[in-house]
Parts: sequence; structure tokens; C-alpha cells
Amino acid sequence: MKRTFAVAAVALACCGLSGCGSAPSSGDSGWVTLFDGRSLDNWDRVGDANWRLDGDGVVADKGSGFLVSKGTYGDFEIRAEFWVDADANSGIFIRCEDRLKLTATLCYEVNIYDKRPDPLYGTGAIVDVVKVSPMPKAGGRWNTYEIVAKGGHFTVKLNGVKTAEGDDGKHARGVIGLQYAPGVVKDKGVVKFRKVEIRTL
Repeated sequence: MKRTFAVAAVALACCGLSGCGSAPSSGDSGWVTLFDGRSLDNWDRVGDANWRLDGDGVVADKGSGFLVSKGTYGDFEIRAEFWVDADANSGIFIRCEDRLKLTATLCYEVNIYDKRPDPLYGTGAIVDVVKVSPMPKAGGRWNTYEIVAKGGHFTVKLNGVKTAEGDDGKHARGVIGLQYAPGVVKDKGVVKFRKVEIRTL
């Protein structure tokens, strides 16, 4: 009996060190998956963008609108995987105060827009807050955004390279929005997201 108890105790200790049962989908402590490529249960639709599940992600290529998180967030880190073509106009909007009206003035917009007429606030920038120069290009490949919002300080990395860092205190908390919008040519451009994870700070 004592031997059986000792074996069980060792097994429990190992579980404590390496983890037993099902791990978080990202494999990292504290991360929560908001979109796993298969379900939009954590999101609401705003606008008329034609978001649809397709393969391992969610896609839009017509209309204008957002997928809006059901939860609200203050200080956090986001990891998001996305694919766009060169004509796409998209972005990740954070701390949006009005879940039905998402704009660059009512939110912070981390832009995805390779052909933005003013490239200083194009891909990699936080619109009207932190410029990017030179502007990186995201079109035609899968990319990863890492966005950190802590207090009034923001950091953006695209594919592991820092593109924007700065401070602003207008918005403290709100929803997250994934955008599809008309680019330079209306209804031209494809946007896909296949994973969105968040960790509160």
C-alpha cells in the first residue's frame, strides 16, 4: 500500500512540473484563444463584410465591416495570424469604446494596408498615433502580429520585427475588432485570419 501511494505521489509531482490532461490550445500559460480557425463563437459581426469560415480560417473579400470580440479588454497582449493580398485594407482595432462603431478615433487601429495612400500610417503603424517608416509589406503571405497594450504604452511587432512603439492615453478599455474594408479599388482584396490569441497583463 505504501509503495502504491509513493508511486502516485511521484506521478502527481510530475504532473505539477510538466502538466497533465489537456493544455491550453496555444500551449502557453495565460493565453486564451479567441479564434481557432473553426468557430466564431467569440465574435459578433458588425457591418456588411462577407466574413465566412473557409478552410482553416475566416475570410472576407467584399463589403465593409468587422468581427468584434464579445469580451472587452484593458491591458493585454495579442497574437494574430493573418493573410492579405496586396490590395487588402484591414487592421486589428483595439480598446474600441463603442462595439457598434469602430473607427480609428474611437479605437486604436493597428493597420494592415500595404497600399494606404499615406504609407506613414500603413501596415505596421498605429493609425494617427505611431507612424511606421519604412512601411513593411504584408501582402501575399501569412503574417503574425504581436500587439501589446499596457496602460498608455503600445508595442507592435510584425513577424517578430518591431514596427511601432509609442504612448497615448485616449482609450483605456474596449472590444477588439478584425477589419475588412474597401481598399483603393472597391471590393478588391482578400483578408484571412486563422488564429487570434490574447493574454491579459
